[in-house]
Amino acid sequence: MSEAFDAVDIIRTKRDRGTLTPEQIDWTIDAYTRGAVADEQMAALNMAILLNGMDRAEISRWTAAMIASGERLDFSSLGRPTSDKHSTGGVGDKITLPLAPLVAVFGVAVPQLSGRGLGHTGGTLDKLESIPGWRAHLSNDEMMRQLADVGAVICAAGTGLAPADKKLYALRDVTGTVEAIPLIASSIMSKKIAEGTGSLILDVKVGTGAFMKTREDALELARTMVDLGTDAGVRTVALLTNMSTPLGLTAGNAIEVEESVEVLAGGGPEDVVELTVRLAEEMLAAAGVPDADPAAALRDGRAMDVWNRMIEAQGGDPRATLPVARESETIYAPADGVLVELDALSVGVAAWRLGAGRARKEDAVQAGAGVRMHAKPGALVRAGEPLMTLLTDTPERFERAREALADAVVIAPEGSRPAQELILDRVS
Repeated sequence: MSEAFDAVDIIRTKRDRGTLTPEQIDWTIDAYTRGAVADEQMAALNMAILLNGMDRAEISRWTAAMIASGERLDFSSLGRPTSDKHSTGGVGDKITLPLAPLVAVFGVAVPQLSGRGLGHTGGTLDKLESIPGWRAHLSNDEMMRQLADVGAVICAAGTGLAPADKKLYALRDVTGTVEAIPLIASSIMSKKIAEGTGSLILDVKVGTGAFMKTREDALELARTMVDLGTDAGVRTVALLTNMSTPLGLTAGNAIEVEESVEVLAGGGPEDVVELTVRLAEEMLAAAGVPDADPAAALRDGRAMDVWNRMIEAQGGDPRATLPVARESETIYAPADGVLVELDALSVGVAAWRLGAGRARKEDAVQAGAGVRMHAKPGALVRAGEPLMTLLTDTPERFERAREALADAVVIAPEGSRPAQELILDRVS
């Protein structure tokens, strides 16, 4: 068939810092999805975008074209508002698990389409699959029924949502163009907008354990995604949150589920509770329920009730014993003082090497593997006290995990008090 445009002309336009027309963008995404634009041509265009950027209109159209490559879900028949949350990924980031049922307590449906971990960042589906019987894959009809009955669902995204993104992401991953902010933003937002939620809260991580290492880059990504949501008619707000220190006291799969249940029971680490409650407040306000008290719903058990129903609806047993790693090894404090640094990237890499994460999407993960932390920055520690416990089924992994943690901890003289601000900014 005769094509409307020539891929080489489009590459040259962006290479020379030009602006792509809406028609050029629509054709590019469609033609690449069809195979009419070759991988090497799209790789060249991606690199030109990374180097030269895109303006707001280009990114918005690029995102819309990716949405148009597949189906779009519609939750209007539920008769209640919908709200969703997306995190750009971090270490110990189990927030989705208590957050979805917490928001559903207040009559807001939460269609949480989640993913798996890759590298040092954990995946929500991997965590939940440590619960015996729980299944990640639901049909659209099953998801709708669960939203109507329970009010919350956490599941895998279907292949029909933005299929162009799946192909584009795989190419970016092997061509050094993952970092392009227009492409990151359109990748995330095409799936979230296609999902059909009425409002969206973005948790944009910044710090050593995050994809965005600097506050400036995180702000640019947040503003770009908020603009995309706004342009598509989705009420969108972004929070910048600190990911230089792991969230909570666990990084793994089953151990993060365990910690999430503690939060749902009214306990859990302060930082996990703080971020869960703040994100719930943002989601509820965006969905038109601004006066709710999510902290109370954690304390009085209402959120736990929804959690139990949500897990049971997907075949899981919320009361079952979670998998436990067969082997453990403890790392001790080398000196007296105040723990002033616990590097998120180092902990994430250690958990990955212990078997909690994967290097390739096809790799299996160990449900019980990970790192259990016994102190967070600001804590007073004594030489010889446990700092971390490493968990795995395969003890030959301990050595490389210890290597990852070699420079993870900084202990300073007593009197030092590290600044550990959790929520750094808000973009709307």
